Amino acid sequence: MGELKETPLTGLHRELGAKMTGFAGYDMPLQFSLGVMKEHLHTRAKAGLFDVSHMGQVIVRHPAGYGGAAQAMEGLVPVDLLGLGEKRQRYGFFTNEQGGILDDLMLTNRGDHLLVVVNAACKGADIAHMKAGLPDCEVVAVTDRALLALQGPAAVEALAPIAGGCEIMKFLDTGIFTSDFGELWVSRSGYTGEDGYEISVPDDQAEALARALLSHDAVEPIGLGARDSLRLEAGLCLYGQDIDVATTPVEAGLTWAIQKSRRADGKRAGGFPGAEIILDQIENGVARCRVGLRPETRAPMRQSTLIYGSEDADEPIGQITSGAFGPSIEAPMSMGYVAASHSSPETMLFGEVRGKRLPVSVAPLPFIRANFKR
Repeated sequence: MGELKETPLTGLHRELGAKMTGFAGYDMPLQFSLGVMKEHLHTRAKAGLFDVSHMGQVIVRHPAGYGGAAQAMEGLVPVDLLGLGEKRQRYGFFTNEQGGILDDLMLTNRGDHLLVVVNAACKGADIAHMKAGLPDCEVVAVTDRALLALQGPAAVEALAPIAGGCEIMKFLDTGIFTSDFGELWVSRSGYTGEDGYEISVPDDQAEALARALLSHDAVEPIGLGARDSLRLEAGLCLYGQDIDVATTPVEAGLTWAIQKSRRADGKRAGGFPGAEIILDQIENGVARCRVGLRPETRAPMRQSTLIYGSEDADEPIGQITSGAFGPSIEAPMSMGYVAASHSSPETMLFGEVRGKRLPVSVAPLPFIRANFKR
């Protein structure tokens, strides 16, 4: 494994009594004094501050400006970037020639260049992938900025005094703000299903910004444990568990992120790795698909649990990829892949837990309604 890397907030996490754990090569807070359950519920009710500095921030420039960078990047992602407005952000993913997902990411039109935020475990491979696939672009990893996520209904009142104007932003708007903590790159986005922001801040100002946000009565520090249950309630995928190179965007239920212009008969149809497979699946369907699952027991059914179509079936028809207890829904919840023939909501299936077949029903995703600022 090697020595774990630290973020600019590691010292603050320890000062606040965090229980630390290794994640994607970094020493990260698993939970703070509130504990996972209360951290989760606090984020839904007020606001939680997350350290996501382990993720990769990458700038992509082209001699022709944003249009050149966007056109080049469309060769790697099935996303409409040429149609993305300035100061707007869009979800996307790198795909391979088999249609599998190499990583999921956020892409921002920064006026004269593209800003890409990638997952921590994939950032080295992603940067190499972009450098190889975008020969006419300058691909630069941002190594001197931390990344914070402020999530929950009180996020706006906590951030507005620091980044005046952030309150008028809508979901997936971005902006650059002058502040007492240096230049802040802010997007109204996050991965909890709640309203909130992701804030890129200079490394040497990250702790001061975090302390300022935590001084607000509504804000508490939140660890990876609650981050996982929040995103699972929101029906959001975790790369490496719910999506990977063995899953296509269509199987994963991410077809909504492939805009019309990149689909068959679109203005710029295809042109990305695995396009033939992915576009065929959009047209003709898939053999398996990602679904929500609600165990009929109090205990969660977790990752790798095999799913069967009946209590005495010989062969599994699917497998759980993520599972946890949902504090907001007060029930266990899971996500996974099942045969398309068994994917309709309320279909009764069985998960094998410690040699026993236990009932679990297919449920719509997300488990809770999103509260994004539209």
